[in-house]
Amino acid sequence: MQAHEQYYVSGKREQIATRLIFLLAGLGMAAWAPLVPYAKESVGADNGTLGLLLLCLGFGSLVAMPITGVLTSRYGCRTVIAGGSACLAYTIPILAAVDTPVHLAIALVVFGASVGTVDVAVNIQAVMVEKDSGRNMMSGFHGLFSLGGIIGAGGVSLALGLGAPVTGVVYAVGGVLIILLIFAYHGLLTYGNPEQDKTPAYALPKGIVIVLGLLCFLCFMGEGAILDWSALFLVSNHGVEQASAGLAYTAFAVTMTIGRLLGDRIVTRLGGQRVVLFGGILAAAGFATAFFADNHLFVLGGFALVGAGLSNIVPVFFTAAGRQTVMPASLAIPAVFTLGYAGILLGPAMIGFIAEIWSLSFGMLLLAIFMGFVAVVGPLAARVR
Repeated sequence: MQAHEQYYVSGKREQIATRLIFLLAGLGMAAWAPLVPYAKESVGADNGTLGLLLLCLGFGSLVAMPITGVLTSRYGCRTVIAGGSACLAYTIPILAAVDTPVHLAIALVVFGASVGTVDVAVNIQAVMVEKDSGRNMMSGFHGLFSLGGIIGAGGVSLALGLGAPVTGVVYAVGGVLIILLIFAYHGLLTYGNPEQDKTPAYALPKGIVIVLGLLCFLCFMGEGAILDWSALFLVSNHGVEQASAGLAYTAFAVTMTIGRLLGDRIVTRLGGQRVVLFGGILAAAGFATAFFADNHLFVLGGFALVGAGLSNIVPVFFTAAGRQTVMPASLAIPAVFTLGYAGILLGPAMIGFIAEIWSLSFGMLLLAIFMGFVAVVGPLAARVR
């Protein structure tokens, strides 16, 4: 049976399934963060070795993302998401069990590939489900990913802090992922590209798809910079104690999650173009506040502004990628996602390079300029029909 013959209009069941998989993806990815110190100790890695090992995670994701579009076109979202989610659930316990750097590197490549596969495939499903619904839903979907991240990182940290054994915690996380997959399974689309027979299996990104990907690169760069540098910025520039430095990312993550959970209504009321414009301005103002502020509380407020500003920009860009006609959505979404994800990997390294030559504060100012660029160019890209 051909892919287009399997096509059907998605409904409530598919919407719920999409939300569950976004929750699964966020939870699974974030559960790794509290495990990093345990994995480092288990394999006997120093900071330099750990940095190289963490690159394996990003490498796995970047390799898997472009391939995922081809796989979903051929086998459907259900098969690809189920395979990636099962692999993710299976790999998390392995991350805590390996005892050599080589084995951890292999496990991180597989883990990264699993995360990348699920991320791209569920976004392909989300574009089609949103289109079938006739409503704005992408921000809410991504809000579940952010919520999953809070649950994953917070839940694992809490369990470990209460003295639960690492082995028990990672198997519990894997079990939760499998349960979410089981509940979502029958709502996952059996196709990934309704017009598979009319489109190539692979195509290089072009036109508006490249523009959307580069804009996502800048947005993800902002996210990655706060994830990797905000705590150090508070400590080195404002004398905040290390134990409290995590408040920087918390301020960002909370406002981003709230913004995304409310995002569908915001996008419906304002429209995607205004959301990108105002969001870019907010994010630029947030980074500028971090640059100019002489009090750490204002810096925290700045990072909160960045979270609120960026919360709905990328979902709007993903919707635009699914709506454009230059490339089929099953090829455009992986292209935009891969370019954007590169911002998380390369962005913090670029900020570190800038901090070494000039200062970390100057890096924040540069990010404010980038967000201003998103505010100017982004609305033009978001209006694609």
